[in-house]
Amino acid sequence: TRLAMAKNPKGSFQTGTYELSPQASLPELAETIWSGNVKQASFTIPEGWSLQEMGAYFEQQGWFSTEDFLSVTKQIPRDRFSWLPENLPFLEGFLYPDTYQVPIDQRSPQAVVDTMLKRFESEALPLYQQRQNLTDLSLNDWVTLSSVVEKEAVVPPERPLIAGVFWNRLRQSIALGSDPTVEYGLDIKQTQDQPLTLNQVRTPSPYNTYLNPGLPPTPIASPGLASLKAVLAPEQTDYLYFMARYDGTHIFSKTLAEHERAQS
Repeated sequence: TRLAMAKNPKGSFQTGTYELSPQASLPELAETIWSGNVKQASFTIPEGWSLQEMGAYFEQQGWFSTEDFLSVTKQIPRDRFSWLPENLPFLEGFLYPDTYQVPIDQRSPQAVVDTMLKRFESEALPLYQQRQNLTDLSLNDWVTLSSVVEKEAVVPPERPLIAGVFWNRLRQSIALGSDPTVEYGLDIKQTQDQPLTLNQVRTPSPYNTYLNPGLPPTPIASPGLASLKAVLAPEQTDYLYFMARYDGTHIFSKTLAEHERAQS
């Protein structure tokens, strides 16, 4: 113990789960515990995942149930994260997509949510606070539009272009017409073999941006840093429409006639 203290005078014996070798000597064991090197568990949340997808992932990993995770994400901890927008129904969009490590004995929904909110606070929030333009853009609207860009963009260089199209549509009071918002509202996922039907696009939902003007009421996924940046620095064009190709890129059009020609 004294040897461990001498090697690391700033350490202290800390509770937690440690990975210890049965061949280790007593001083080596003491040093491991004194240094506080508790055993870590890692998890990775990709950009563009929704809360539902995160919950299913944690359940599949055996950490906790989807239901328990979603229950915690409905509790908005503004007492600890005062920057969170008021009146959020849940934390969709604000759990930062990244790779994390947490102590293996702290794999609870609350610990995971707090860890991800802290990462949003350190990585994403400064971008918003230091923005030079769009000063009237609310935090919730920034994350919401970024989440739509995240779900629409496949090829990274197109993110600022897609953000620019959505800004142009918003400023001209044209409905965003984004498929991913319809999918989110109906809790479905279209595929190349099963695209959205006309009936689905016409189904009322607060998230249906074909039927409702402006932004959806909340983010629809967790946007990554590139999408968050694209919304703050969109590419300036006259494009109002885009259509997906099968390779992930899009055809951009300035008029409805051009857009309809691209679809034919």
